[in-house]
Amino acid sequence: MNKPEIKLKVIIVDDEHGMCAGGERCLRNYVIEEKEFSDKISFEVKSYNNGKSAVEAIKTEQPDILILDYKLPDMNGLEILESVEDKKFLTIIITAFASLDVAIAATKKGAFDFLSKPFTPEELRESVKKAAKSLYTARKMKSLEEEKKQVRFEFISILAHELKSPLAAIEGYLRLIDERVRGESLESYDQMVKRSIERINSMRKLIADIIDLTKLESGRKKRNIETFDIKDLITRTAEGFSNYAAKRNIKINLSCESFYVKADQTDMEMLVSNFLSNAIKYNRDGGSVNIDVKISDKNISLIFSDTGIGIKEEDLKKLFNDFVRIKNEYTREIEGSGLGLSIVKKIVDYYGGNIDVKSEYGKGSVFSVNLANIAEEVGVGKEI
Repeated sequence: MNKPEIKLKVIIVDDEHGMCAGGERCLRNYVIEEKEFSDKISFEVKSYNNGKSAVEAIKTEQPDILILDYKLPDMNGLEILESVEDKKFLTIIITAFASLDVAIAATKKGAFDFLSKPFTPEELRESVKKAAKSLYTARKMKSLEEEKKQVRFEFISILAHELKSPLAAIEGYLRLIDERVRGESLESYDQMVKRSIERINSMRKLIADIIDLTKLESGRKKRNIETFDIKDLITRTAEGFSNYAAKRNIKINLSCESFYVKADQTDMEMLVSNFLSNAIKYNRDGGSVNIDVKISDKNISLIFSDTGIGIKEEDLKKLFNDFVRIKNEYTREIEGSGLGLSIVKKIVDYYGGNIDVKSEYGKGSVFSVNLANIAEEVGVGKEI
């Protein structure tokens, strides 16, 4: 695959016409392509023969690399550097009058490198390559830093939005209770108290999800890799959702052999919990959730299928992003942090697996989670 190309501006300043022409020929078709860089670097080259025209060109054309002769007819290279306040370029000083004092003075004025005349085309290219790589790395680091700031800003903005809504609802209920709008009977406010508790629980879930996500992204989650029966774990997790499912008459069906896997139990619990929670939450009353577990060699597949509302084709690609909650006529009243699938995606990635999603809008979804090299032994776990 061809890498995108970045073109750096190079200005050569030298009173020798041959030096300028030779420098232009040397760099015009020169391309830097490093394995660690996502782009290749080429050069647009211009040259000037005196200090005055060079200063004007530097200010108007804003070069990336300046190749500057130390001794010019009207001024020296250090005077040119002094005349430019905003030095966003890297300077390579060239001179036939090489001395330690000149090198030190040039470095103090911000010179990046120093070449003594005469030098070969290879030496010029090598010096330019060093400057280009330094520029590229610094700019990529700055870009990443800006991207991190933007991501942090967006994260905090979304978090504030997600917390503001339940807090406003709770405040509204408390004010109604405080003002005794429904009289003095405590029973009149039961529904308000119940809804406030639900909102508090949704905020608690959001905070827990953020903590889980942060641990996974930072690599600070402590994992205890051990051998355990996957059927036991799924059964326990499903039992924890039994009351939640029963309220809407949703059946949870498990089809799973009893076998050992080698993994972190909290990872597997989070994975199963999030998929099972979504399968119930986005289901229809009287529907069902099926969990099928299959093994092939040391790989396992956990398949969660439901009879729920399904997902539109255009929404599938957004599913595993942070704070994503699909909005449609079926989901308006459904609470959630929008982090569950983002969390499980990071867990699945850790185990070298993948997630496949098939869905028909209005009819249901199937999430297939494939995990590599964690199955240990079939037929040794407990039966339920």
